[in-house]
Amino acid sequence: MFPLKIGYRTVKTAIGAAAAISIAQFFGLNSFASAGIITILCVQNSKKKSLQAAYARFFACMLAIAFSFIFFEMIAYHPVVIGLLLLVFIPITVWLKVSEGIVTSTVIILHLYTGKHISLVVVSNEIALIVIGIGVALLVNLYMPSLDTKLKKYQVEIEDNFRTIFQEMVSYLRTNESRWLGKEIIETDRLLEEAKSLAFRDVQNHFLRTQDYYYHYFKTREKQFEIIERLLPIVTSIDLLVEQRYMVADFLEELTEAIHPGNTAQVYLDRLEELQEKFHEEPLPDSREEFEARAQLFRLLKEMEEYLLIKKSLIVDQSLLKSHHS
Repeated sequence: MFPLKIGYRTVKTAIGAAAAISIAQFFGLNSFASAGIITILCVQNSKKKSLQAAYARFFACMLAIAFSFIFFEMIAYHPVVIGLLLLVFIPITVWLKVSEGIVTSTVIILHLYTGKHISLVVVSNEIALIVIGIGVALLVNLYMPSLDTKLKKYQVEIEDNFRTIFQEMVSYLRTNESRWLGKEIIETDRLLEEAKSLAFRDVQNHFLRTQDYYYHYFKTREKQFEIIERLLPIVTSIDLLVEQRYMVADFLEELTEAIHPGNTAQVYLDRLEELQEKFHEEPLPDSREEFEARAQLFRLLKEMEEYLLIKKSLIVDQSLLKSHHS
């Protein structure tokens, strides 16, 4: 037995369909159950999508009424005519970018076909069904549960994985050994995709908001993750246990403790600059192997500089977003 799972969208759809049918029945509309069908089709997973869907479906339905009058009243009420109507109607809705309304419009077209007559009273009935169905869907979609808890959970999981990856790099730099399987790499890639998708939905739930801190945060982490993926082969390519390895390991270990949303990027950029100066002050390498090892370590520091600059940009953009919303 599978556990029964009912999501908030299912609940909203059920309530909305029942309410739409009740309202249409109360006003004595013909085919009142169709108001519930329209509501079901219009319930979306975000407020902006709901508004867009409502516009597309209303516009397409008005178009469907006009096309039905032209094809049925001027040609014939025949199944072949329905096919001809859809053959013209569907491409036009796609061209007008209201293709979301095709299914809803088909319900209206079939109503008009079944009635075998189109009059002002019939059209008024269909428009009332459309308005009730779409209107109720918009009302139930005003409630969207907060996604903050889920987004925060993704944030914590991604930061934990970042720490693990950095800790493994520190361990390898100090010992030249590793038994790490690298599962956090695959897991982080998946988490970032899921988190961005959820954060984008959160943006869609706010009519006046075009940017969101969490979405920007996960995009920033994604850019940092690309750098981490470049760091791993650099670290594993260094075989010689030169002194600078331990200096870099110490720096990465310090940085590991600072993987959080707080504003610490500049502190570590300054620390990184000091480390780069120490590298320049070190005596020249004695062998080609040492030169190559130190060159790779210096390259690693350059990548880390880019990593920290990306983090710094997140803090700046976060401040701008807060000032924009205040």
